[in-house]
Amino acid sequence: MSNNSSAPHLERGLSNRHIQLIALGGAIGTGLFMGSGKTIAVAGPSVIFVYMIIGFMLFFVMRAMGELLLSNTNYKNFSDFAGDILGPWAAFFTGWTYWFCWVVTGIADVVAISHYVAFWWKDLPLWIPAVACILLLVALNLPSVKNFGETEFWFALVKIVAIGALIVVGLVMIITGFENNGATASFANLWNDGGMFPTGFMGFVAGFQIAVFAFVGIELVGTTAAETKDPEKTLPRAINSIPIRILFFYVGALVILMAVQPWNLFSAEESPFVGMFAMAGLVGAAGIVNFVVLTSATSSANSGIYSTSRMIHGLAEEGDAPKGFAKLSRTKVPRNALLFSCMFLLAGVALLYAEGGVAEAFTLVTTISALCFMFVWSIILISYLVYRKRRPQLHASSKFKMPGGTFMPYVVLAFFGFILWALTTQADTLSALLLTPIWFVALGIGYAILRSKPKHAELRAMHAAKVAQEHMTAAAFNAGLGVEEAELKEPAAH
Repeated sequence: MSNNSSAPHLERGLSNRHIQLIALGGAIGTGLFMGSGKTIAVAGPSVIFVYMIIGFMLFFVMRAMGELLLSNTNYKNFSDFAGDILGPWAAFFTGWTYWFCWVVTGIADVVAISHYVAFWWKDLPLWIPAVACILLLVALNLPSVKNFGETEFWFALVKIVAIGALIVVGLVMIITGFENNGATASFANLWNDGGMFPTGFMGFVAGFQIAVFAFVGIELVGTTAAETKDPEKTLPRAINSIPIRILFFYVGALVILMAVQPWNLFSAEESPFVGMFAMAGLVGAAGIVNFVVLTSATSSANSGIYSTSRMIHGLAEEGDAPKGFAKLSRTKVPRNALLFSCMFLLAGVALLYAEGGVAEAFTLVTTISALCFMFVWSIILISYLVYRKRRPQLHASSKFKMPGGTFMPYVVLAFFGFILWALTTQADTLSALLLTPIWFVALGIGYAILRSKPKHAELRAMHAAKVAQEHMTAAAFNAGLGVEEAELKEPAAH
């Protein structure tokens, strides 16, 4: 990994307040507001376990990422440690795949935002809010990283207030025995209509293929490492609070929703949040929830532009992207990388006017994006396994060790295999699964071209030499020489 001390660096402008809310915003996707109706319709109350299991598994991905990032504070993101541990190929594939994930998600968000705005201004041409959204994202991210952190803080706060309001309103309805469509609000609704697994095992499986997409972005906090004040304290706090967030915001909201009315009364086509507030007699419920979802989609696009610009900046520094993307503005923002990513969002404007099959294409590209996120999560786990083997002295001295580090990475990777199988059970997700390799073939061609350059051959040779030295250091450490003696043999990671 390169480390030019004389070059300008990204500014550590994100405080603990920003990091906590960025992590929270990343863990609460737009899918919870709009997609939970579909997950309830296909899986029934078992969807509670679906979200708990996915959240449990991804917590270990985050802990692995946290230990790796803190093992070397020169790492700017997970593409950095993937390249340092697995080799130059890993940095290239991880960085560009993560960029692709967020660009596709950003395009989807721009399309969604245009339609959400149409809720209030039906006669407004759709391209106007789409272009306005892209310009807003540029304006929010160009000045400084603190601007991004502040914006995400308030975006996340809107989501927190919305979910908190739903839980409070729902509890009041349950306590007062609210009646709707002949059903009384009660926690017994969770098991009265066919038990906790009313749609059977395959219904339970179908819940996974939908719900996993709601968690994309949970790793976002890992792209803030280079711009975080006091990362040794703020990153562990943000990561460790993920289980509580999952329990409260996902599980808590779903339990309340299905307690207020039986699961079989939910529509896959409607947001259950709108239904809940409408049942409670809240004036303008649809408008309020539409504002929340609009904010959530804008937050997602904002996070995507931030993370892609930082990833491209890192790739450029390592020679995996054009050098111009490595340049920073006067306010320490990778301006060229930022504008490059925003340029691709204009594809969302074109999608607005595509004829026929837009919904199907939309589902296809977002599913491919989610599959690519799973690739990135897997690279994080594989990097961790290799790190444990080759750098045992760093693991031994770590203050933020991953729990169950000897076996949980394998458990989570097996779980991802289960998700891949689940995606084969439905026609639309199967087609996305079959198309996803096209992206990796394209990346492979790009890497083959990059690999042919003499400078890249030098990088690979340096990495091979470092790996050989690390194996010797690890053997010495495992033989009982101790941390200090082993570290004397450890070469600089940068």
